Amino acid sequence: MDRIILASASPRRKQLLEWAEIPFDVLPSEADEQVPDGLLTSEIPVFLASQKAALVRKLAPENKIILAADTIVVLDQQMLGKPVDRRDAIRMLTLLSGRMHEVITGVSITNGKKEILFSETTRVRFHELTRAGIDHYVDVYKPYDKAGAYAIQEWIGVTGIHSIDGDFYNVMGLPVSRVIQELNIF
Repeated sequence: MDRIILASASPRRKQLLEWAEIPFDVLPSEADEQVPDGLLTSEIPVFLASQKAALVRKLAPENKIILAADTIVVLDQQMLGKPVDRRDAIRMLTLLSGRMHEVITGVSITNGKKEILFSETTRVRFHELTRAGIDHYVDVYKPYDKAGAYAIQEWIGVTGIHSIDGDFYNVMGLPVSRVIQELNIF
């Protein structure tokens, strides 16, 4: 497979591509994450992934395949973005405690002539989380760059996840298996 360009600075996406042995270079996108009115919550990550890919497309060598992604957490049809501070992270994790939520990753794969857009949804249920556990996680792991204020591969995922329905790696930020399938037919 030819080297692709990952339009993301996410260390988790980088790690997942390395695990899948997909050769890539990183060219992070500085796309504005503003969303137009009228989009359904489930459409937001695909829209943002496409915006990121389009911006990197302008900077990348011609015909290079660009992979961009955006992940959101949805609880009761409300999007939980990245927490702005400690208090916000605690608020989000308290909301997620004992409940099922969706993690939706939107993906764009493009070479400038063709673009494949898709999303993957994974349902995640937390156990009831204690306030002490939430405080510990936020203070030690500082999840301020993570949608929904958590990373499934960190302590809170290991100790706090009750069940998961769907692609585990999607919750980490990239549905790698689906990406590989799409790259194979690109």
